[in-house]
Amino acid sequence: MKGVRPRFPPLDILTPIGHYYVMSSNQHVVETSGYSDPQYLVLASLAAGPKHGHAMLDDIEGMIGVRLGPGTLYGAIGRLEGQGLIERLPELERRKPYRLTDSGVRAFAAKTATLERIVAVAAPRRLAQAQ
Repeated sequence: MKGVRPRFPPLDILTPIGHYYVMSSNQHVVETSGYSDPQYLVLASLAAGPKHGHAMLDDIEGMIGVRLGPGTLYGAIGRLEGQGLIERLPELERRKPYRLTDSGVRAFAAKTATLERIVAVAAPRRLAQAQ
């Protein structure tokens, strides 16, 4: 149809190998090397205990050295909540904390085990290429 824009997937689901893009605001994109899976990063943050959004942003920044944008974080939270992997706790002074559900604990453990297997295979390959 004329005048209809094509739909593109949201940036937070794009994870090119070697680089990833995290929205730090509506107008600024940060490029960095590393791992990008906002949903996994939220699960990893909540694995240490319940947190509200700002605390998750700080925790994730401490883990990977990049601060997720609020849209990326809350998009991931919404998807995880919709999948039943996290749940919102009662508000505390305007803050909305979340925690892992039992399903979320199992999903986090399974994905972590998969990533550990990938690293066990990929790390020696990377080291062999460097020599």
